[in-house]
Amino acid sequence: MKLGASMQPPAGLAGGRRFFLVGYLPTYAAAFFLLVLFWAGARGWRPPVDGTLRFSRAWATAAALGVGEILLLVLGVTLVAVLLAPLQTSVVRLLEGAWPEWLTRARWIRGRQLRKKQAWERRTELPAVVPVPPGPSGVWTQSVPVAPEVVQRAGVAADELRRRYPLRDHLIRPTALGNALAAAEDTAGRSFGYDAVVAWPRLYAVLGEPVRAVVDDRRDTMDAAARMAVTTLVTALIAAAALARTGWWLTLALLPLAVSWVAYRGAVRAAMAYGESLNVAFDLHRFALLEALRAPVPEEPDEERRTAAAWCDLWRQGVPLPPGFRYTTPQDQGTTGGQGQP
Repeated sequence: MKLGASMQPPAGLAGGRRFFLVGYLPTYAAAFFLLVLFWAGARGWRPPVDGTLRFSRAWATAAALGVGEILLLVLGVTLVAVLLAPLQTSVVRLLEGAWPEWLTRARWIRGRQLRKKQAWERRTELPAVVPVPPGPSGVWTQSVPVAPEVVQRAGVAADELRRRYPLRDHLIRPTALGNALAAAEDTAGRSFGYDAVVAWPRLYAVLGEPVRAVVDDRRDTMDAAARMAVTTLVTALIAAAALARTGWWLTLALLPLAVSWVAYRGAVRAAMAYGESLNVAFDLHRFALLEALRAPVPEEPDEERRTAAAWCDLWRQGVPLPPGFRYTTPQDQGTTGGQGQP
């Protein structure tokens, strides 16, 4: 049995592709990196046996592994991945900035993110209107025309601002990942009157297969990047301790640290893409949610916002639906074909 075969997760394990990306792969990468260091001679606070690391020794050890040893390695990595799976939400929350209250209220932590948001807001601003003195015709013009490329840059900045940060400053979080997810929660369904935090679990249940596949794929990508960022950060700390007495070999601990930084940046971009998919889900399937609730489909935007707000109040605080509310019959819902399309 080859060592590379241990990269394949056991067939039929619950979670499938998601488990492999989010749980198994980061754990396997960390375990493999640390095993190579230990096999090469890293011994923590004690110096290596012959004074230096020898990766030829690690290769020889890996090549000599028997079937039983490889199976034991696979079982150990899989067991660790399974045990850590329930902590995935906590991992994302940690990277979001869900830290102790006294720390999250520190001005310099949230203030740094707020200054970044304000910098993006300045990029969205177009040049001020400047009156132009009269020319030979004696007529004052209203302003100097704005170049198209300036308008385009402002539009791109506005789109990035909307995806990176929540609209309201009091929702700013201490990290870039937290702000990207807060932006999704703040904007998804907002135009139609929905509170995404309470409406999303219900909407997800009625999503069409194409939209659900996109949402799941982007969520898995974000979770995998977040898990990789945290796992490799812990790996870097363990590697630094293991290489403490190896001289310049200590710099090898920077490899997982660099991977952690890249993975975190990837998690931020994935969170922005995930937020975009949430907006698409509300755009295309909010009427399917109303049909599943046996609620009448509104005909006017103002009526839709009132209906959405009433349902969100019910889900969030248990506020009863307003008097006069009437449920629809299956025959009434047949006019939209049950697809939830606007």
